[in-house]
Amino acid sequence: MRAMTLTRAGAGGLELVMRAAPEPGRGQLLIRVRACGVCRTDLHVVDGELPTIPIPIVPGHEVIGHVERVGEGVDVHVGDRVGVPWLGFACGECPFCKGGRENLCERARFTGYQINGGYAEFVVADARFVFRIPERYGDVEAAPLMCAGLIGYRSYRFAGDARRIGLYGFGAAAHIIAQVAVAEGREVYAFTSPGDTAAQAFARSLGAVWAGASTDAPPALLDAAIIFAPVGSLVPDALSRVVPGGVVVCAGIHMSDIPSFPYRLLWGERVIRSVANLTRRDGEEFFQLAARVPIRTRIHTYPLEQANQALADLRGGRVEGAAVLVP
Repeated sequence: MRAMTLTRAGAGGLELVMRAAPEPGRGQLLIRVRACGVCRTDLHVVDGELPTIPIPIVPGHEVIGHVERVGEGVDVHVGDRVGVPWLGFACGECPFCKGGRENLCERARFTGYQINGGYAEFVVADARFVFRIPERYGDVEAAPLMCAGLIGYRSYRFAGDARRIGLYGFGAAAHIIAQVAVAEGREVYAFTSPGDTAAQAFARSLGAVWAGASTDAPPALLDAAIIFAPVGSLVPDALSRVVPGGVVVCAGIHMSDIPSFPYRLLWGERVIRSVANLTRRDGEEFFQLAARVPIRTRIHTYPLEQANQALADLRGGRVEGAAVLVP
């Protein structure tokens, strides 16, 4: 099979490698990849910003495909369409796992980071951590739902019942969860890089009541803000825009350092919280929701062998919506 493999950290570090298709073990599936989204976390992997990246490794954790073969003890059938997310394994035995918080398992392993992922023609996945995909979405359209959608949904849950929600960084995750929020009758305020009028227009086209630069003040204070951009300096900015008792959710797995800020921004029982990975409950709830809410994912497709170009476009802010590789 063909696989875009990380052989050295840094831009352009992926090489097209021919390798034998893996075999599924007990509890695993062999999946023929039909589409794989390109996530900002893939940039953190490829650029060497995450700890102890095993090289060589095949990135990619927004995988949509069809089951080709099944290992023993699997209640999934050949031909079924499934999605493979970031969380690829958890021990099932620790207090976190037993409490339904397997996203915090200390033995957790992640697709495209510690487990070979979907920048390939085939991928092996733990059958416990795959999801069935609503039929209304094609393979390419569904790929961003596997991380941008799932992490966006977990972040959205942590925003509680906020009526006014600010989204910082209007990329793959924000453009998905904005549609969910609008469908549920909430007001969406989109914050982009200064001067990015295209992203602001895109946000308004999806129902945002306001869109502006991250340096701009929205016309009303927010009940919650979700920061998708990996920029730590946005945390105090967002705190200054939420009401007392409001929450600022940091949605990324990696973020630059948060600068010091005056306590008055946090005072008033405002809350900062992070989001770590996802749980199976998140996936089950989100895909039930996605089956009801017609989410329109804005897609730019690339052939598998152009994965480096897709990452470069994402790094350079040239992707409106989501990038998806097609083998």
